[in-house]
Amino acid sequence: MMQVYDLYATGFGGMGLHFRLDGFRLVYACLAVLMWTACGIFSREYMAHYEKRKRYYIFFWATFIATAGVFLSADLYTFFLFFEIMSFTSYVWVAFDERKESLRAAQTYLAVAVIGGMTLLMGLFILNNLCGTLEMDEAAERARQILSGGGDTAGERKLLYVSGVMMLVGFGAKAGVFPLHIWLPKAHPVAPAPASALLSGILTKTGIFGVIFLTCHMFSGNGAWGLLICVLGAVTMLAGAFLALFSVDLKRTLACSSVSQIGFIMTGLGVSSLLSWAGEENSLAVRGVFLHMVNHSLLKLVLFLCAGAVFMNLHELNLNEIRGFGRRKPALFFSFLMGALGISGVPFWNGYVSKTLLHEAIVEYRELTVHHTLDVGLSGAPVFPEAAKVLLSPAVWTVTEWIFLLAGGMTAAYMLKLTVALFVERHPVRQPEFDSMGTSYMSLPGSLAISLPAALLFFLGLTPSVTMDFIADLGQSFLGGKTAESVAYWSWKNMQGSLISLGIGIVLYLGPVRMWLRKRVGDTWYYVDRWPAWLDLENLIYRPVLTVLLPGIFGTVFTWTDERLFPALARTFMAVSAVFCRAMDQMADGLILLARKTTHRQVKEHRSQSEGNWLAVIVGTAEDILLGASDCLTGRRRRLGCRPSSVGRMCERERDAKHVINMVEESFSFGLMLFCIGLCTTLVYLLYAFFV
Repeated sequence: MMQVYDLYATGFGGMGLHFRLDGFRLVYACLAVLMWTACGIFSREYMAHYEKRKRYYIFFWATFIATAGVFLSADLYTFFLFFEIMSFTSYVWVAFDERKESLRAAQTYLAVAVIGGMTLLMGLFILNNLCGTLEMDEAAERARQILSGGGDTAGERKLLYVSGVMMLVGFGAKAGVFPLHIWLPKAHPVAPAPASALLSGILTKTGIFGVIFLTCHMFSGNGAWGLLICVLGAVTMLAGAFLALFSVDLKRTLACSSVSQIGFIMTGLGVSSLLSWAGEENSLAVRGVFLHMVNHSLLKLVLFLCAGAVFMNLHELNLNEIRGFGRRKPALFFSFLMGALGISGVPFWNGYVSKTLLHEAIVEYRELTVHHTLDVGLSGAPVFPEAAKVLLSPAVWTVTEWIFLLAGGMTAAYMLKLTVALFVERHPVRQPEFDSMGTSYMSLPGSLAISLPAALLFFLGLTPSVTMDFIADLGQSFLGGKTAESVAYWSWKNMQGSLISLGIGIVLYLGPVRMWLRKRVGDTWYYVDRWPAWLDLENLIYRPVLTVLLPGIFGTVFTWTDERLFPALARTFMAVSAVFCRAMDQMADGLILLARKTTHRQVKEHRSQSEGNWLAVIVGTAEDILLGASDCLTGRRRRLGCRPSSVGRMCERERDAKHVINMVEESFSFGLMLFCIGLCTTLVYLLYAFFV
């Protein structure tokens, strides 16, 4: 077991910072360095044509510092501080090119991050009140005492569950757990590809890091909590796989795939908690969880950088526009194939090892229920009575196993779909152009930044007993694992699960994908997105609730209060609030205007009159006709065309109105970004002051 090192920065922010280096944290610190190095090298070529590269690199490295701070934190105050900084700095990646779809996706990302962060903060307040500390070890020990009956009242246990659920919302929002996954499929396609690799590969793991603390420390051995995590994991891995299977956008498919893989990790965490509740050894589950975290980080690094190579040449991500691009490009084909085989769980690649461990952990728990060796309340952990039947039902865990295998099969199907589209099919028009690119599509440093991590995927999968077991040994203690079981990775029994999933994947690809998710037009087949446009959680539920329902409810409450209860007090409060909000609004608008004149100055576009709205053209034309008729009736002698046309003026007013509306929409986003700059500057200054 690796020696643990602690570093304290006492007095910082009143509570001080506490950092720790152990096996788990060492692995993810090294992984962060590897991923940022590869993405940094690839970014030099990918970002070459962007004018605002400096902004990208500033937030690129600011996010690295914040992410490292999250993984090295040893108390929840330090964790929360860096967690929130990371959310704001990474927001700039999503909004980077400032296109309409980018800003909307950035709004979604920021809304989920802020709401999740505030919910997490409320959970931390409750936890600190219950336990008297935010140190991870001490808080977890006190939480276990409360759950085992050491609390003064039953109310403490209920408050602890409330705190845990609120913290789970905050962590789950960053990890992309259903139903808080909505930002991943929208943020990844619009962010620069190196940023997408980091968002998917490692920033989501900061959320999983928090869920690990909750599951393996605070609620260790708690059956009800383990069941909750299992349910969330099963739904997440299935929902993400469905979305990826339907998608016809390369980066969106990979983003939805990340949702699904997070579900695999969550399911493994839940099973590890249930095995601990049952008094059994849970090393298979915790080792599978940790290795799948590491594997997924490396896999998404390779796959998103491959997607970046496609986008920086074609500026397209739709499969119908990019198909055939990878033909006659061996380096790109090798890298993408390594990632596709790894994430599909094919034997001899790294994903197979971690998925096998997770599958065997589910089978292990199912066997316990089949042989009736479980009893409610084992290990002294209270279990909600309504959860007992589910925990003890063999049928439930058989279904869970098949959901796991089906999600794995769907992973193989959509990765086969991407591989065939990119490297086997031919573009109906541009294929000669694609074939003539040779090696000019990517520089040597960019190619090495993708190919070397891709080769690592195969090396890890080929030597699991040497490399991957060593990595698992480093990290398993943080997840509550105590011993290391010897696993025969290449035995027929362990390979059965992988082969079943691959078989399901082939059937899904040859059936629904090729026959239903494509259509023929003439002699050419085209991929079609058959996912219902209305079935979008953000537009269907979240935005209406936040923009219509809640304002309506609070508006009604304030109106009723104003009229019925305390009219004078309510009016005074509303007046003061209005003045304060107006002042804050003016200040934010002033900062935004300053930013637009300096750091965010935009080049004016030359627009023709025809760009105006049709209504502006109609109104302007009608005004011209009326003015012309008026001239004739009043006897004014003016040659036709002497009076300036009103159409241009109307179109200009229409454009000005749209500009004002866009400014209003973007004010919140730009304001938060400027706030983030100030926050990061303050942090750097405080760190400098502390160490100097």
